[in-house]
Amino acid sequence: MPSNDQPVPFTADDYRARMTRAAESADAAGLAGVLVAPGPDMVHLTGYRPTADTERLTLLVLRAGHEPVLVVPALEAADAARAVGAPALTLRDWTDAANPYTLTAGLLHAKGRFGISDNAWALHLLALRKLLPDTSYASLTEALPMLRAVKDTAELERLAAAGAAADATYEEILKVRFSGRRESDVAADLAALLTEHGHSQVDFTVVGSGPNGANPHHEAGARTIEQGDMVVLDFGGLMHGYGSDTSRTVHVGEPTAEEQRVHDVVREAQDAGCKAVRPGAACQDVDRAARAVITEFGYGERFIHRTGHGIGVTTHEPPYMIEGEEQPLVPGMCFSVEPGIYLPGRFGVRIEDIVTVTGNGGRRLNTTARELAVVE
Repeated sequence: MPSNDQPVPFTADDYRARMTRAAESADAAGLAGVLVAPGPDMVHLTGYRPTADTERLTLLVLRAGHEPVLVVPALEAADAARAVGAPALTLRDWTDAANPYTLTAGLLHAKGRFGISDNAWALHLLALRKLLPDTSYASLTEALPMLRAVKDTAELERLAAAGAAADATYEEILKVRFSGRRESDVAADLAALLTEHGHSQVDFTVVGSGPNGANPHHEAGARTIEQGDMVVLDFGGLMHGYGSDTSRTVHVGEPTAEEQRVHDVVREAQDAGCKAVRPGAACQDVDRAARAVITEFGYGERFIHRTGHGIGVTTHEPPYMIEGEEQPLVPGMCFSVEPGIYLPGRFGVRIEDIVTVTGNGGRRLNTTARELAVVE
């Protein structure tokens, strides 16, 4: 799907299948059900994005063998009914004079452990716990970490299109002048290009020049980029509701031998991490493969973050490519592979692609050159 083409829309049947899988996965995990608050989980499962996240309870209740129910304030019921996934669930609205927790409690077992969205308000959770003292709750990241991890074909098409748009943005940013301009100026160029290439939302535009590049989450600031600077670029956002996230490191003018060597080590590490992607491998195997290269060349202590994170309706979600994560990779998972080396006070290097697991390995959704580009 070309980056600016509109994707085939999701249908009520698509959302029905997702809600069914979620309820069945919860049952298999020993949960009594799943409670989904407004946020990425709700968007993924129903297509509904409330206009505002307020103190009024909005909650999707999923239980194996039962119809999905969306508890929603009456003043927002009309919006909820227009969501693509609405025909696949039952709406139960409540007025401000009613008690939404009594309504919701009636949909649950009096006993049991429920998974609940990480971003659910404590106000709502505590009110349910008071009415149902024999229930307990676990965050969905803990209870069902793979809820959104495996993408279907239509989701993969959206992620691929977002990746292609980010790639086009990188190709264009190489043509602009870096030297003598502020980091924030280049960041603004990146944001404009992402939008031009089809993104509806820009989430981040990291431009870390010189010593600022040694901070992995540096926000573009007022520093003027100079000749001789290494510059870390990390940018992404949402397109057709799905995320992009890519990093490349460029150099203003010709690099020194050391700068080139560090970049080469990161490029080799990133390639090793991508080659470790295959069905059945553990998430930590990707981290180990990339980290082993950087450690071998003596920079192990300067690789200070995990190798990757999942991506979908948000730019950061499970699974995570990190030591200790034994979740096996399965076809359809999408995540970043982004090792880096960070030398405090001097410079940093990071290279990042989004990778999806295929039937026999992995496929990069970012395809721009990973060699160190020289810019003006």
